[in-house]
Amino acid sequence: MADDLIPTPARPRLHRGYALAVLAGGVLLVCCAVLPWAGLQATSNLIGIGVTGDVRGIDDAFGVYTLVAGLAAVGCGLAGVLAHPRLAALAAVPGGVAVLSLVMFVAGGSGLRDRVSVDLGDLLSIEPVVRAGWFGALACALAIVLLSVAALVRRA
Repeated sequence: MADDLIPTPARPRLHRGYALAVLAGGVLLVCCAVLPWAGLQATSNLIGIGVTGDVRGIDDAFGVYTLVAGLAAVGCGLAGVLAHPRLAALAAVPGGVAVLSLVMFVAGGSGLRDRVSVDLGDLLSIEPVVRAGWFGALACALAIVLLSVAALVRRA
């Protein structure tokens, strides 16, 4: 009976929340890499129609780099979930590469198709546009960087 009163040592709790969040961010980044990132939009107010041509992320080299960075972040997040949660902090590197690739996609000429912009009043307007897939990919990449840093600096 005296043995029942002896407190057992508490097992250390491993917090895998940040690693799981990094894993989810990597999966979302991979999904966003196949969405349309940019396009060329032609509209005519005179006729009342518009035509668009989209560029998916994986149609460009920077989109492929972002896809590979997303897969690397998935690997780091999975290692953090299965092994040690601080391994998810390694995802800061592919997350940073993804942010850099996304910025280079918009800053370089390849993403927005030569930056054509024509405005002929109500007759015709042609302009490059950035699609929601690029913004989603940027949000995922930034979240991966922030969550991986949080996984590293969290209290033990």
